[in-house]
Amino acid sequence: MTRLAALTCALLLAGGGLSACGGDSDEAPTGDRTGEPFWNRATQRDTDTASDPALEPAVSEPREDSVYPEAGDPSVDALHYDLTLGWDPDTDTLTGSEVLTFRSTVTAETFQLDFSEPMTISSLTLDGEKVEFEERGKDLVVTADVVADQEYELALEYDGQPGPVPVPTKRGDFSGTGFTVTDTHETWTMQEPFGAFTWYAVNDQPADKALYDFTLSVPTPWVGVANGALESRTDEGGTTTTVFSLDAPAASYLTTVAFGDFEMTEDESESGIPITYWVNRSESPEILERLRTTPAAMAWLEERLGPYPFETFGTVVVDSESGMETQTLVTLGNTEYTTSEAVILHELAHQWYGDSVTPEDWRDVWMNEGMAMYLQGMWQAEHDGRTVDEQMDEWAEFEDDERAFAGPPAAYSREAFGSGNIYYSPALMWHELRERIGEEAFLELIRAWPEERANVSTGREDYLPWIEEQTGEELSSFLDAWLLGSKTPPRD
Repeated sequence: MTRLAALTCALLLAGGGLSACGGDSDEAPTGDRTGEPFWNRATQRDTDTASDPALEPAVSEPREDSVYPEAGDPSVDALHYDLTLGWDPDTDTLTGSEVLTFRSTVTAETFQLDFSEPMTISSLTLDGEKVEFEERGKDLVVTADVVADQEYELALEYDGQPGPVPVPTKRGDFSGTGFTVTDTHETWTMQEPFGAFTWYAVNDQPADKALYDFTLSVPTPWVGVANGALESRTDEGGTTTTVFSLDAPAASYLTTVAFGDFEMTEDESESGIPITYWVNRSESPEILERLRTTPAAMAWLEERLGPYPFETFGTVVVDSESGMETQTLVTLGNTEYTTSEAVILHELAHQWYGDSVTPEDWRDVWMNEGMAMYLQGMWQAEHDGRTVDEQMDEWAEFEDDERAFAGPPAAYSREAFGSGNIYYSPALMWHELRERIGEEAFLELIRAWPEERANVSTGREDYLPWIEEQTGEELSSFLDAWLLGSKTPPRD
């Protein structure tokens, strides 16, 4: 996600740039400080498969998040969301029809999802039978017997006037996430670390990836856009209906939907990936011109990270000051900064780091942001005709302040989500590791990880031992200092 602040703007002018993208306790999660590495177990993956082979890529191991445990529920493994959504800009009303195929991970008499209270459910069935349900704040609790490892189909009809929800952040470019309605009654969504539940019933946690289909309707000439490939578009009876399909599993925070007066422009990467730009007709032509740097950014990243990990890519530009690496369809604010080359490259980098391989717990968001930030720094240095060392030296000048403000990158304050500590600190760490193991080994390392963990959610217990295995070095003290230290470690 993109982070905008006075410091960011100053860095951008200086040739830098910054873009990125609740539980019961205010204490951040901590690691083992007794001399042992702060990872201590190998990740064990569920080998159960879905009954429908087409859903097997979406089988996940949901978990209770260590930073924001109130979002999501580990008893539900969402496999496929079929969302039919209609937007009425005259009344700011969203009408939804949802079919969720899920695997229960437990045997129980109830299960729950996240769903926003302003939305009213008019009908709810489980496998075609009406069942009791209750909305408790943002928790949708369904009373029905479920059996571990069995699949179910939950169908619900709902409508209401959705809106964003507060998030625990100290950033200036967003104070709420989820479904946002503009002054002109157009809509967009960004939802990190949570907020997808403002517009559909969802297991709103990064550990649970699922497949998606979207059918979106809105009065013509407006159009609805979402993640995935555009399968069809019809304009009948004053209504425009679009169908999008996302055939690679995505975490809920990486989904997006927008309704507005968008015009679609088609493009293509050097490697043949179809690219679409969705820009409001009222925007200046310069916005589209800046987006057309996307093929060059993708070529630069593919050279370093390997083939783009999905079948399509696109960008939707909305009335916001932030940006989000929503899977296959990046959501960017309509400012000069958020549509700049550096931000476009950053959000594209997330398609490998964050979207294809996703953190299973919000404590490990540094895995996404640190690498995307470092790749942005590499690109920025090359673009500005200076060395990566010089770029890192500039960031190191204030990195200690970021730790003091929000905590270490892998044990940050839960009230300061998305602060600079999860960007700059691990970016500097990656540069130090690059210096330590050499250019060739480092480039092999950053390419191999998203290739070997494509389309899964995982975390530090998997990632850090993998890094040691790949490098052949004992890195416990090095990684512990950079990720959990209160001060910036000494740099070579």
